[in-house]
Amino acid sequence: MNRSGYSFLLLGLLATSSLVKAQSAEVVIPGFTAYAVPKEAGVNISGRQGVVRWTDSTNAVNFYFHAANAGPLKIGLQAKSDAPAKIKVLVNGTEKVISIPNGSDYTTIPVLQTKLKTPGFYTISLKGIEKQGNVYADIKGVTLEGPATKDIQFNPKPWRRSASVHLNYPVAEEKNVEWFYGEIRVPEGQDKLGTYFMSCGFHRGYFGMQVNGPQERRIIFSVWDSGKEPDDRSKVRYEDQVTLLAKGDSVVASGFGGEGTGGHSHWVYNWKAGETYRFLMHAVPVGTTTQYTAYFYVPEHKEWKLIASFRAPKDGKYMSHLYSFLENFSFENGYLARKGFFGNHWVKTDTGEWIELTKARFTNDATARAGDRLDFGGGSENGWFYLWTAGFTPANAKLGDIFERPAGGKQPEIALPKF
Repeated sequence: MNRSGYSFLLLGLLATSSLVKAQSAEVVIPGFTAYAVPKEAGVNISGRQGVVRWTDSTNAVNFYFHAANAGPLKIGLQAKSDAPAKIKVLVNGTEKVISIPNGSDYTTIPVLQTKLKTPGFYTISLKGIEKQGNVYADIKGVTLEGPATKDIQFNPKPWRRSASVHLNYPVAEEKNVEWFYGEIRVPEGQDKLGTYFMSCGFHRGYFGMQVNGPQERRIIFSVWDSGKEPDDRSKVRYEDQVTLLAKGDSVVASGFGGEGTGGHSHWVYNWKAGETYRFLMHAVPVGTTTQYTAYFYVPEHKEWKLIASFRAPKDGKYMSHLYSFLENFSFENGYLARKGFFGNHWVKTDTGEWIELTKARFTNDATARAGDRLDFGGGSENGWFYLWTAGFTPANAKLGDIFERPAGGKQPEIALPKF
């Protein structure tokens, strides 16, 4: 072999060695990305420490990842306990009971090896078996090694909500949108805790319905202040704050912060999965302000209910940038799939023209755009648009996709209460 041939072979061997090393590099899924299933009780998922105070054996502690490549995978745990304990680890159909030694320092404990036959989502599930102390284990992270780690994806952040997804409705710029109407239907079983199904969003606010607790659901309407204060409404000058003008019976209204600032209103109402609900927004520009009013149709009473009316400063425009969204606002159950149908959206202009919105552009939030979550999507189905998020199933839509639904052709009939 001549020298140049030897050099070529050596370079090839080095390249192959580097590739194998890259494919086999250890990655660590942080403990703070775990979920307790079926609920976070008897265990705490800390944004700083990971899995701690795990005392209950009735739940499982699950980690999720997406493998872009098939192949062997070696799994370990960065764990410790206050006394000897045993936990069961299940992944890819293989399970093993391992011992967690007591100690104050985390130790990397080899667990098992498996072979992933296909790319896709996988779950690493931990279950408490025995403990001699207070906890089964504190888990700092899950280590993964082997060829299957190449281009592996998992959430690297303590932000355990799933991605928010949106439908953006195009309207010609020359049209002044005075009224914005929409409907929502949530399939049975998709009304998970910590979900916001938002029907009528616009450049200054949003209007929809939430699942706030096991026994509480709300109709929510909010309008943002002017300015760019991100959190603390007490820092917003009075002339930049929205003003409450009116609210319906039993509606709670206040200021809000933490996601921008503004005026918030909600009505506690036990809406039900499987039913269709109607939402209506009205905008009245006056000088440099705009009065935004939200109405919700109460099917039990067969009438529209005023939720609230806010005056927004430094505005003076009709509604624009119309959209709907689906949001998971609960950290604890960000693994649970949820889906909502959004349809029959219409606008009415200041000249009285009704326009049906039959096209929507799909967008998503920073969690999706960063690649922290891959499980989200949307589309058109049975005459409705739909959005879904979470569940660790493959996305079926990407940023910028255009959805279309067939036109119903019948504008909404609305008889508002007179005051």
